[in-house]
Amino acid sequence: MSKTEDGPEMSEKYEIDQMQDVTPHMAAEQEGLKRDLRLRHMVMIAISGTIGTGLFLTSGATIHTAGPGGALLAYAVIGLWLVFVCQAIGEIATLLPLPGAFNAWGGRVFDEAFSFQMTWMYFINWALTIPAELSASAIIVEFWLGENSSFPSWVVPVIIIVLMVFINMAGVQVYGELEYWFSILKVFTIIFFIICGILVDAGAIGGTTYGVSNWHIEGAPFKGGFMGFLTTLVSVGYSYGGSEMTGVTAAESRNPHKHVPKAVNTVLIRIAFFYLSSIFLLGSIVANDDPLLINAAGSAAQAPFTIVFVKAGLKGAANYMNAVVFTSVFSAINSDFYVATRMLLSLSRNGWAHKKIGYTNSRGVPVFAVGIVTLCSCLSLITIFVGSGVVFQWFVSIIGSIIFQSWILILFLHFRFRYCWKAQGRAVNELPYVSWGYPYGNILATIIGCCCIIATCYLSVINPPHHPGAGATEEALADYSKARDSYAQNLLGAWFPWVLSAILFFSYKYTHGTKLIKAEDADLDTGRFIPSESDKADLKPHGPAWKRFLKMFV
Repeated sequence: MSKTEDGPEMSEKYEIDQMQDVTPHMAAEQEGLKRDLRLRHMVMIAISGTIGTGLFLTSGATIHTAGPGGALLAYAVIGLWLVFVCQAIGEIATLLPLPGAFNAWGGRVFDEAFSFQMTWMYFINWALTIPAELSASAIIVEFWLGENSSFPSWVVPVIIIVLMVFINMAGVQVYGELEYWFSILKVFTIIFFIICGILVDAGAIGGTTYGVSNWHIEGAPFKGGFMGFLTTLVSVGYSYGGSEMTGVTAAESRNPHKHVPKAVNTVLIRIAFFYLSSIFLLGSIVANDDPLLINAAGSAAQAPFTIVFVKAGLKGAANYMNAVVFTSVFSAINSDFYVATRMLLSLSRNGWAHKKIGYTNSRGVPVFAVGIVTLCSCLSLITIFVGSGVVFQWFVSIIGSIIFQSWILILFLHFRFRYCWKAQGRAVNELPYVSWGYPYGNILATIIGCCCIIATCYLSVINPPHHPGAGATEEALADYSKARDSYAQNLLGAWFPWVLSAILFFSYKYTHGTKLIKAEDADLDTGRFIPSESDKADLKPHGPAWKRFLKMFV
């Protein structure tokens, strides 16, 4: 072979060697995991992987508290905040697909103590979400059993816990496949509900034409006024919780550069179609003073979606709907287990939990983490003593506030990430994915988030209950007891995340002496995903302009 023929070959080999030399090292927390999640898994998990108790159960209480207009506005406002949170996640998770996701970014761009605090709080969030979902499963099953049934309420959670252990020990591919089919079922069901809801509202089935009459009854459309709207924000936040899961699943995606942007771009469609359409129809068909909307005495309440079919006289459809709600809760618990174990893995690999917790088997499963999460899930057995409805509402208060905290901190880290990226002389167009509307969208979302958090904290301390006195009637004492429990629930939910976060942050900062990371020293490379040539070819836009635009969302 001639010298001139050797030239291109040698040059190509040199370029490959150079590319390998500059390839960023794998982050410690990525080791042992399997990149087995395909595009269809990522998109379907993002669309409906966490649609469960939040939408199917708490939406009824939201309409009862704020009326149809107040509920719709609450879902729209929190949904707008979430859109920009997910965009921030998409931008950084595409670049740095780490198991700790946004919780790990703080140690890269701000302060290690910040990352320590965020990761522990996010794990606590999911460790509490699992018992909440399990408690909800008992509520849903009681629809078939009846209020006077002697069937033990703890049996259903125990069965689900056992199944979760088997599923999560099978590996991420099994998790992704199950979530894919569960998500298809949920998407089909919500579409079916929306179609039936329109027919029921119009009087085509059920024999009653509702229209928008329930928007004009006493208290509607904004029941309780502005205060009623504010009161529902935490439960709405709980409904949307888990939408940020794409940042966690990115670590086990086959091609984060392609899969993560497509997943986060579905959030707007999900909010507009699934949530807002469903809430509008529920508020139109079910009156805000319907006693079936609330779980007043800690006993089982029907899922609001099921009530629509009951009112329409479609008992068979109501049974089907309740079955779908149950499978949706099962799916949500599956996702909860997955995220909680990955948070423990991240904590262990970063030295913030015992190193054995970070052990993964040949299938990429963090075995000890699965065991710990299983123990946490047993908190759901509290339902034996206090009733599934009571346990569920207490968990909703705490989890909703932790979700709010996570979202506002994600936006802060995105601001800090962009600052570090610019300080290191890097251009925005070098990012594999650029979030929509930065910085104005982030600023708007931050304002919404801060207002929601302040409102939640304010509502938790006003109007403390007063004891009716020694000569009070039993009814007055019962009302006082109920008001006291509600006050304690709101107080704990609003302040618990912030108090615990402060303790975690300052204790770690004091014991380890961490410092603010300079923007020039921020590690923006370790753990980066480097796409193969075939991946790069797949990322290039192709097809007509209208199809490329549509693919951004669908």
